[in-house]
Amino acid sequence: MPYIDDELQNRWFDFGGDTIINTNRHIRLTNNRQSQVGHLWSRLPITAPDFEVEFEFNVDGPAGHLYGDGFAMWLTKERATEGTVFGSKNQFDGLGVFFDTYDNERAHRHTFPYISAMLGDGATTYDNDKDGRTTELAGCEADFRAKTFPTRARLSYYKNNYLKLDVMWRDEDTWDECFKVDDVKLPNQIYLGFSAHTGELTDNHDIISVSTRTLVPEPKQTKPTKAPAKPKKTSGGFFTFLLKILLAAGLVGVLFVGYRAYEKNNQMKRF
Repeated sequence: MPYIDDELQNRWFDFGGDTIINTNRHIRLTNNRQSQVGHLWSRLPITAPDFEVEFEFNVDGPAGHLYGDGFAMWLTKERATEGTVFGSKNQFDGLGVFFDTYDNERAHRHTFPYISAMLGDGATTYDNDKDGRTTELAGCEADFRAKTFPTRARLSYYKNNYLKLDVMWRDEDTWDECFKVDDVKLPNQIYLGFSAHTGELTDNHDIISVSTRTLVPEPKQTKPTKAPAKPKKTSGGFFTFLLKILLAAGLVGVLFVGYRAYEKNNQMKRF
């Protein structure tokens, strides 16, 4: 706050569409009205290989009404291009994290609101009708809407290591890990953005604060390898069984020969 300077601009971010700046409260990407689209994009790219983005947001509307559709956080090569994916461009190159509040497909095994991520290659399409189910990288259930305390998200990226998203939605000052994915590769130069849209269903989608910082690289954890299995002791099967029979038969034969010799010796003594 207050988000804008005397010339009604921001040094680091551009905003557009139906976005409204309330200098004492928030940046409202969409109002509680139908068919709105709004965005907020960084003017400069993120160039650090390891970084963290933390932002406070608020999603709410009149109690008791159907609401939608949600908002998105972007880390992409393109910026400030209006489109059909939560108000931004489809077939994007980079990462999209979607804070989805409405179930379009009605066939999911999870509830809504739902947070999901997609890694775009510039050609793959996000399917709105399926809420991105076919291209989902990772996700989690998170009832972040209409909370009485600040809701926050924190995305941490370690190049050539992992990507992690933590969300504060259950209780104030309590972070829940939403997902952690290894070996995620983002483009070398990416812009940070937020966008939202409404259709027949509406909601207020507000960004309250955004902060970024460079992270110290973390060593990649190697997965422990399984120790080689010890060979199982077996009974030897049929051949071992046969050997045991032969040994037993040999022992009986020795005993029998010894017994006959003993009997013969006794008979000679009696004679």
